[in-house]
Amino acid sequence: MNRPRPTPSATGRLLRTDGAGDLVITRTFRALADDVWAGLTEPERTARWFGPWEGDGAPGRTVRVRMAHEEDQPWMEVRIDVCDPPRRLAVSTVDEAGTWRLEVLLSEVDGVTELSLVHHLDTEEGIGEVGPGWEYYLDMFVASRDGTPLPVFDDYYPSMKPYFEGLVADRTPQ
Repeated sequence: MNRPRPTPSATGRLLRTDGAGDLVITRTFRALADDVWAGLTEPERTARWFGPWEGDGAPGRTVRVRMAHEEDQPWMEVRIDVCDPPRRLAVSTVDEAGTWRLEVLLSEVDGVTELSLVHHLDTEEGIGEVGPGWEYYLDMFVASRDGTPLPVFDDYYPSMKPYFEGLVADRTPQ
């Protein structure tokens, strides 16, 4: 018997900054920050939800990451800007879409860890595509940790696009 997949919810927030803004998406885990950190940084574990990486994973260095869940599974170069285990990882990458500046922040209280993915936006253009993608990847991370079936991207996009575009509209001065 096929059970219907649960419909994922859009949870992202758009915070005001001096620039275009920060897209912030969080997930909470009943786990120590060290364990969540390992799932974000160890190549064999990142392979389960994002893709494997290779290289010297140190601040100021660039690693190659294979986007295993994207069409053609492309490799991309990712510069590690800050690595402060198990609290903060900041990375940047440049591609045809521009520069992507990302941070993952972990905070733990009583064995419960909150993960915040922060995408520092250069522009709010395209947030309707970017936001659903990050929701999808964070849910991939959750599923890889829980051992549950991986989500399907079609459940995120285009259905979440209006939600994320609405975040921009809500910030626009009248």
